[in-house]
Amino acid sequence: MKSTVITGPGETRVVDVPKPTVGPNDVLVRIRACGICGSDSLYISMGGLGKGHMPLGHEPAGEIVEIGSAVAGFTVGDHVVVNPMIAPSGIIGNGGETGALAEYLLIEDAIRGTSAEIVPDHIPFEVAALNEPMAVARHGVNRCHPKPSDKVVIFGAGPIGLGATIGFKSAGVGHVVVADLIPARLEKALAVGADAVINSAEEDVAKRLIELHGAGESMFPGKAGTDIYYDAAGAPPVITAALGAAKTGARLCVVAVHKEPVAVDFLNIMSNEITIVGSIGYPDEIFEVTKDIVANWEKYAVIVSHTIPFADVDEALRMASTPGAADKVVVVFD
Repeated sequence: MKSTVITGPGETRVVDVPKPTVGPNDVLVRIRACGICGSDSLYISMGGLGKGHMPLGHEPAGEIVEIGSAVAGFTVGDHVVVNPMIAPSGIIGNGGETGALAEYLLIEDAIRGTSAEIVPDHIPFEVAALNEPMAVARHGVNRCHPKPSDKVVIFGAGPIGLGATIGFKSAGVGHVVVADLIPARLEKALAVGADAVINSAEEDVAKRLIELHGAGESMFPGKAGTDIYYDAAGAPPVITAALGAAKTGARLCVVAVHKEPVAVDFLNIMSNEITIVGSIGYPDEIFEVTKDIVANWEKYAVIVSHTIPFADVDEALRMASTPGAADKVVVVFD
């Protein structure tokens, strides 16, 4: 079978590798779609993790084609999404021995609801492949402990920000605002259920939040009534804007990767009793979010900006690593 591997810093190649042999506790998945993650570009620039060629791809969806004799809960032909974190041979596509940017993927010690989950046949594979990144977005939502009465602003209308928008609305939050610099992304935010958007390149974010969410209580003037600030952008001005607008008791959740330290006014944090939480990965959300994708798959489909055939995987990787070229690239297999 063919598999995409990192061969050196800035270099990838599609190589022929043996098709996996299915053990009694395993299932073999024919990959039908696999998303490209920002971490893939990072790994490629680094030359991979560990020694030797590193297999790529950790956002898969596919079809079961072979089942081990001791496996229960799956049937040949089932469409599935995968938990890449718990593979015995190492995290799939993240330094482990296997990757999902390949024609087949072996799911070792396959247990339904733990290592893989079935999705209905009517869900497009490219949408099902969003399961892993949407679990990241959903973990951030859960870290905020949202209530229906909360007012939320999400900074960044990329895949995680859009996934969080759907996640907050699915959690029953009454008003969700999305802020971004790019009008086309803001249009997508409205399409997936945002109640309002802010073009932060043209509008005063704090002033607009006060218009949308009312004035917030604080010993300092000019605070917004927003309860939750969700950073899916990873830019220092986002932290400054969020903390500058935050009322007493507001929460700031940082899901985005910040590559440089950000200055924070701790007098503001202390005096307004602002809670800052970090969020990484998906300790419990990998298949929690699957149900929401199934229920709202047409909204999630908006997140996918490009589908590219596996035959052109080099182009998919190049596009995903080029700033502004694409929002979410998913590689699809015949």
